[in-house]
Amino acid sequence: MSYDLVVIGTGPGGYVCAIRAAQLGLKVAVVEKRATFGGTCLNIGCIPSKALLHASHLFEEAGHSFAKMGIGVSTPKLDIKAMLGFKDQAVEGNTKGVAFLMKKNKIDTYHGTATIAAPGKVDVAMDDGSAQSLETKAIVIATGSDVARLPGIEIDETRIVSSTGALTLEKVPGKLVVVGAGVIGLELGSVWRRLGAQVTVVEFLDRILPGMDLDVAKSYQRILQKQGFEFTLSSKVTGVDSSGKTLKVSVEPAAGGEAKVLEADVVLVAIGRVPFTEGLGLEALGVEKDKRGRIVTDHYYRTNVPGIFAIGDVITGPMLAHKAEDEGVAIAELLAGQAGHVNYDVIPAVVYASPEVASVGKTEEELKAEGIAYKVGKFPFLANGRAKANDETEGFVKVLADETTDKVLGVHIIGMEAGEMIHEAAVLMEFGGSSEDLARTCHAHPTRSEAVKEAAMAVEKRSIHM
Repeated sequence: MSYDLVVIGTGPGGYVCAIRAAQLGLKVAVVEKRATFGGTCLNIGCIPSKALLHASHLFEEAGHSFAKMGIGVSTPKLDIKAMLGFKDQAVEGNTKGVAFLMKKNKIDTYHGTATIAAPGKVDVAMDDGSAQSLETKAIVIATGSDVARLPGIEIDETRIVSSTGALTLEKVPGKLVVVGAGVIGLELGSVWRRLGAQVTVVEFLDRILPGMDLDVAKSYQRILQKQGFEFTLSSKVTGVDSSGKTLKVSVEPAAGGEAKVLEADVVLVAIGRVPFTEGLGLEALGVEKDKRGRIVTDHYYRTNVPGIFAIGDVITGPMLAHKAEDEGVAIAELLAGQAGHVNYDVIPAVVYASPEVASVGKTEEELKAEGIAYKVGKFPFLANGRAKANDETEGFVKVLADETTDKVLGVHIIGMEAGEMIHEAAVLMEFGGSSEDLARTCHAHPTRSEAVKEAAMAVEKRSIHM
């Protein structure tokens, strides 16, 4: 078979790339090693974790918040099997949706393992045992990422789990130790804490949420501690003894020192993700990688081998589904002779625990490191009418603007539905807007989004409600 484009991997980057290329008139094929489309995100990542976060949040609300609103219910009972079934339904609905889009856009699909035999040629070992050889003008590698592992600690996905196993636990662990205080660890830790687990998070750094604004991270840690999280920071896990009924987790100070032992029923290893390029034949082709195993590309997603491109988690940048999607659109448009582009300064990031954390643009630490003079506007949800009415007052909105031009450089939110509110900041920043532009935009009352306007007003110290 001969194509204009063969995309390897159908996660958010791959399937979006294929669809956009097909829309632009290219003859497209995709190769997917899973039985279903959607990659890690739809199958074992973003979608199932959000389903469990939603269900577990409602479970906790029913048990702890309904009574004070005058809603009398009996103590909720957890049916973990049914909750996991709810999660599986979400996965099935989304993956079937992608399969429908493939058919709708007349994209040829191959389920199997791809190897790039040469530029312009992809060999596929099909799941049914047969083999296919695809000829193509362009190849896009969109194979995503895999969980990062701790040396000497074997993940069995039963007692010592990655994010994959943490989505399928058959019972609530009494004690859960989470290794890593990043987004994945805090989200999945939140799921099981709400359902009854004691959660201890061990983090190598002296803070949670590496890469996010430090002010936000410190505030969020205090919120999570009030919820029952325990944190052991500046520490490293050096081993897990699984010989007994309970796991014994050895933890040492990051700088070295005396070890202590934490007992756990389940250990979740959530120290990040690494690019997945195994079996593609990149070494034989001479495709260049960096020290972290990421495929090296230029601004047009071209590797050093002509005709081979890469997007998403396998290249530099944040490992986020929406970043991969935008890159998928960009490379499809470039291949069709258009001007594809991604603005890497305006890529939102969200922690979907409760309350949510959302950010876009620069942190204070980044602005200081770059020597950029800036102003700060901050507004707490405690002073927001809708948040007070709903008894959801934790968190704040923080706006960072250039001291001279007033251009908004970063926005950071802790609060309910922060992941939805962050996008007005993203749109503003995409057009180079100022804090005054945001402050003078009429916001509906009463809404949480008024806190965004008030934070923008606070940049010039003219917030009304604080």
